[in-house]
This record gives sequence, structure tokens and C-alpha cells, in this order.
Amino acid sequence: MLRKPLGLLGIFLIVVGIGYFVGAGVAYNKVQDGYGALQSFSEVQNVELSYNDDGQLVDRGEVEGGLAIRSLLEDDWGFPIVEADLDPNDPLVNSATEYMYQMATISFHTLHGTQPVVLSEADLTGDNGLATEFDCNGEMVPVPDPFPAEGVTCDFEVDGRYWTGFDRAVPVEAAARDMAWSGTAHALVAELGVGAATHSTLQLALGVAALLAGLGVVCTLMGAAFIWETRRRNKAELPDTIPEALLEDRPGQTPAAV
Repeated sequence: MLRKPLGLLGIFLIVVGIGYFVGAGVAYNKVQDGYGALQSFSEVQNVELSYNDDGQLVDRGEVEGGLAIRSLLEDDWGFPIVEADLDPNDPLVNSATEYMYQMATISFHTLHGTQPVVLSEADLTGDNGLATEFDCNGEMVPVPDPFPAEGVTCDFEVDGRYWTGFDRAVPVEAAARDMAWSGTAHALVAELGVGAATHSTLQLALGVAALLAGLGVVCTLMGAAFIWETRRRNKAELPDTIPEALLEDRPGQTPAAV
């Protein structure tokens, strides 16, 4: 009675293992399709990171700039950089780390840029008429009288401000926000974020495919082991019944029910 259920269980596990292998194959093929599409997308964009002859990341030819961008990505944003993705021999931006580094590059220059803001007379006119001074980088600058036709200019320093870090009640900051964080800057950051998320998702899907394949191996080996044990018992002609010795009456014991 023991051998038959054990053998059936082995066959069942092998079937389940084959199912896992099929699932792993389908998942792997889908992942490869995704990698191929992402690679084609990256090649069409043709965005590459810059390295010097020593294989160090540089920004505008300077190693210090590359280090500052890495600091923004690792320290400020907390992104875990995968060093293997930063290959000087393959500078094409096509991995999560490279996409995020390029995003950090755009953000770094936006955060530390200077915007030449030009204010018109209307920008400085409120309920009390034309202002006598305006705020430029935290310094109050007098408004010329008469007001120049070309307006007044302030070279506003973004100074690490993100989109929400500008005070729109200050005319210079209100104008500088749209200039610094323009639609183009937002679009590039969003596009790079999609690339990074896509690559990370593909890596996760590849892990799922590997997990399915591992489960297939385990189930198949267990099923084969059960079938082997069943056949071994059959060859040894092991009894399916309770041995007679265990059914014999013994002094002081209640006979086993037959």
C-alpha cells in the first residue's frame, strides 16, 4: 500500500516540475524581448556617459564634476549604484544605474545653474504701485527710476532648489522656477526615470524566471527520487502488509487488531 501512492506522488511532482520549466521559459523569453526593446530604444537615443582615459566618469571633462553627480545620486537620492553597469567600454546609457546617473547629471546642472531673469514693470507693480526694490538672490536691489524699457535683470542662482523649493511670492523666484525646471528638464527626467524603472523591472522578472526554473529542478528531482524509491521497493519485494511478528500476542500487551 505504500509503494503505489509514493510512485504517483513522484509522477505528480515531475509534471509540476515540467510546468515550472515551461513557465520559466516563457518568462525568460519575455524578459529577453524586453531587454531587446530597451537596447533598441537606448541605441536610437544614442546617449552616452563620458569617461576619461583612466575609466573615470567625468562631467564636462572634469572628474570633480562626475564625483559631484555621483554624490547627488548616492548620498542625496540614496540610489544603490551598480559599478558593473558603469563600463567605460560600453558608455551607452542602457542600464538602471546609467539612466539614473544621466538623470542626476541633468538635475545637478539644473540645481546649480544660474538663470538670467528679466522682470518687467508689471512684474514689480502691486497694489501699492511700482516697487522701489526687489529681491535678487536674497539681496534687495533698488528699482531704477525711470523704469528701463528693457526691464531689470537678476542673475538668479538656483542654489539647489527643486521645483517646490521656489517662493512664488518673490517675482524673481517665480520666473526663475519655470526657467530652471523647464518642460524639457521635466520631460528628460521623466524619460530617464522610465528607462531606469524598465531595466529594474526586467531584472526582477529575470529573477522570477530563475526562481521558476529552480522550483522545476527541485520538483523534478524529488519526483524522480520517489519513483526510484518505489521501483527499489518493488525489486526488493518489500511487503505491503504488517509483518506477522508484530501481530503476535505478547505477555502484558493487548493483541493488535487485525
